[in-house]
Amino acid sequence: MTASPEEPKLVLPGDYLGTAEEFLPGRGTYENRGRIYASVLGTSHVDPRDRTVRVEPRNAVPEIQEGEIVYARVDELKTAMAICTILTTSASRRPVPGEPEGTVHVSKAKEGYTESLSSEFAVGDIILAKVLQSHPSVKLTTAPSSLGVVSARCQVCHNLLAHRPKGLECPRCGHQEQRKLAHGPAFPAPAAETPDVR
Repeated sequence: MTASPEEPKLVLPGDYLGTAEEFLPGRGTYENRGRIYASVLGTSHVDPRDRTVRVEPRNAVPEIQEGEIVYARVDELKTAMAICTILTTSASRRPVPGEPEGTVHVSKAKEGYTESLSSEFAVGDIILAKVLQSHPSVKLTTAPSSLGVVSARCQVCHNLLAHRPKGLECPRCGHQEQRKLAHGPAFPAPAAETPDVR
């Protein structure tokens, strides 16, 4: 099976992709005696610009990249930042290996001025955030309206909070709280009553 720039193909580890004279070996491939082979199960692609052949793996382990949308758990709130554990990417929903740490700076929590992060997040909240920087440390933002808290628990009784027109309310004890909520197709802004934020 020879790689083709026109037709990406499903390949198995060890499948022949082409010669080193035709292509440069890229990610997911290896070269042996002038011949290039797939090193993973996936789809072969040829970059016509530099004639690099690569294999995009199926069921790849998710990686944190700039621009990626991720789910993260708020572990600690400091004066200037929220420290979070990144759980998964929105694209794969598979756990990110090592549960890397990410931070949301107070200036990146929402549009406009934020006086205190404690009015936007609470420890234990699950947030939807965008990766601004992936190396050397992961920096996140929840500023756009589509990003923010997607699951929150009552700070009094730890029950899941319900999304109400004026904010969040605990169905068990009635305690009301505020968060920077994610609003979008999955979490629309409430008109009257909406389901629990989960």
